[in-house]
Amino acid sequence: MQTNSNLDRRRFIKLTAASLGTASLGLSGCVAGKAKHAKIPVGLELYSVRNECKADFPRTMAAVAQMGYKGVEFAGYWGRTAGEVRKMLDENGLVACGTHTQYADLQPAKLEATLEFNHIIGNKFVICPYMTGKTRQEWLDKAAEFNALADKLRPLGMSIGYHAHAHDFHRFDGETAWDLFFGNTHPEVIMQLDTSNCREGGADPVEVLNRYPGRARTIHIKPNGGGQEAVIGEDKINWAGVFDVCEHQGHTQWYVVEHETSHQPVDAVRRTLAALKRLGKV
Repeated sequence: MQTNSNLDRRRFIKLTAASLGTASLGLSGCVAGKAKHAKIPVGLELYSVRNECKADFPRTMAAVAQMGYKGVEFAGYWGRTAGEVRKMLDENGLVACGTHTQYADLQPAKLEATLEFNHIIGNKFVICPYMTGKTRQEWLDKAAEFNALADKLRPLGMSIGYHAHAHDFHRFDGETAWDLFFGNTHPEVIMQLDTSNCREGGADPVEVLNRYPGRARTIHIKPNGGGQEAVIGEDKINWAGVFDVCEHQGHTQWYVVEHETSHQPVDAVRRTLAALKRLGKV
C-alpha cells in the first residue's frame, strides 16, 4: 500500500480530529434520512471489475460513475498513491464507501500508514476482507483485536469491519466462527455480510441480518443460485427479506454491489444497477 509522504503525523492527527465533526454530522444526517425512508446509496466493489482496473484504472472509475454508482469500495489500488486515488474519486463525483484492507495492513507496524491512506481518500469504513481461525479461541482472540482497533479508529471518525466468506459459517463446538466473532465484538464493529458467501457457507442471509440488527452498516449484495451471469432478482436469494431488514432495522449506509463470476463484468455490474432500479432501490 502506497501513501503520500507529504502528510506528516502531526498534520494527519489534526486533520482527522477536524473531520470528526463532519463525520458526526454525516451520521446524524443519515439517521434523519432513515426516518424519511431515504434510499440507501449503491456503491460498487471494484473487485468486480478488477481486470479492467488493472488495465486502465482511471477509465474504469469513470465508467462506474457514468453507470450511476454513487461510491466505490476498493480491493487494491493498482499502484496508485492515495492522492491519485482521491483525485479520481473527486473527478468522477464518487466517494469511497469502503476499502478491503488486508489483515496484515491492520497490524501495528502498518496501521498508521493504512489509516493515513484511508483518511486521504475520504474513506470511513475499513473492512478486513478475509481471516481464518482453526480454533474457537483464535476467533475470540480476533474479536478482542477488532475491539481494540475500533477503539483506535473511533477518534478518527472511522470504523473497522469484517467481510463474510463461506468458511466463517463453519462451526466450532456448535457455534459458527461468525457468531464467535460478532457475538464478542463491539456493536460498532461493522458486520459486512456478503449475501452469496453467506449462502455458500450454509447460512440464511436474512436470518443472520436479523440476529445482528444494526450491524450491517455496509453489506455486499451479491447474487447466488442463478448461474454465472445472473444478477440480483435472477437468483435464489430472498432479496425482499434482505432489503426489508437493511431498510427498516436501521444503520445500513451502503449497498455494495459485487459480481465475481461474470465473463463480461462491466455488463454484469451495469445490469445489476438496472435490476436495482427496477426494484426501486436506485
